[in-house]
Order: sequence, then C-alpha cells, then structure tokens
Amino acid sequence: MLEDLVEFVAKSLVENPDAVVVESEETGRGVTYYLTVDPKDMGKVIGRQGKIARAFRTLLSVAATREGVRANLEIREA
Repeated sequence: MLEDLVEFVAKSLVENPDAVVVESEETGRGVTYYLTVDPKDMGKVIGRQGKIARAFRTLLSVAATREGVRANLEIREA
C-alpha cells in the first residue's frame, strides 16, 4: 500500500509519469522506498528548498506509522 502511495503522489507531480519507478527494500529499521524519476522532473519532486520532498517524506511517514512500520524515501534520477 505504501509503495502505491509513493507512486501515485510522484506520478501526480511529474510531467513524465511513465518514467516513475518505485522500488522498496526491507531494512532492519523498516522499509526504504527508492523513487526514480526523469532528470527533468527532479525539480518538481524536490521543490524549492526541498519543501515538496519534505512534505512527501512526512506524508509517507504518517502513512507508515498508521501501518505500524517505519518508512524512508530516497529520491533518485534515472
């Protein structure tokens, strides 16, 4: 469910939603989600001074807490 949330929000933000790829990795502390987007869309996902990325991480953290897990988000460019 959390992976779907990350994918939905990311595809809503970018101009090239087909380039959005979400991968997850279980760690000892929870789950890390790796969001890969087109290099041209990095600014849209990160936002000015990282405000959108910070809000994205907060949203993921709240949703993960409701699921009883810890989640982390790493943003990469393709």
